[in-house]
Amino acid sequence: MIPKYGVKNGDQLLLTKPVGLQPIMAAYRILKDIPEMLDTYSEKQLKKSIKIAVKIMTTSNQKVVETIHSFKDFSFIHAMTDVTGFGFAGHLSEMLQHSNLSALIEIIPSIKLSEELANDLGYAFDECKCSETAGGMLMAIDPENINEFSERLARNGISNWIVGRIDKETPDLVRISGDVRNIEITKY
Repeated sequence: MIPKYGVKNGDQLLLTKPVGLQPIMAAYRILKDIPEMLDTYSEKQLKKSIKIAVKIMTTSNQKVVETIHSFKDFSFIHAMTDVTGFGFAGHLSEMLQHSNLSALIEIIPSIKLSEELANDLGYAFDECKCSETAGGMLMAIDPENINEFSERLARNGISNWIVGRIDKETPDLVRISGDVRNIEITKY
């Protein structure tokens, strides 16, 4: 069993699904009810992003668990949680509890248009606090094993990104890097 807590200094953070579901699904509702609110966006691209969001929400995390269990010893995964209602930063904050460690988010894989929509609609994208539904798995992994694990996930058809790290900068604080990279996902 892999607990939610147990991060270690130097762990790298891996995420298995892009974020941005809250603003994309808000756009879905707006397109149905008040489409003129989104006139500055390409309807075709909005619909493509909505399709990606639906696929993300309907894709089970079971293959992630199967990949973990394909290792005889998976103790290199120190902590794990799913990213749902509390958003990326909220769940990462939970992982830090009682650790006296902090986390730095350096990469945000997100559904195309989710950042712009979040800014226009008032969601906390830049703080990584947008709610997710059926989001990916967030794991704190020993840096010696991160590449092998990431590659095995990819071979099993699971998208994944190394998104940050655990450090001792400011205990219990989740920080967003000043030069955070937002990787826009256009296919899933």
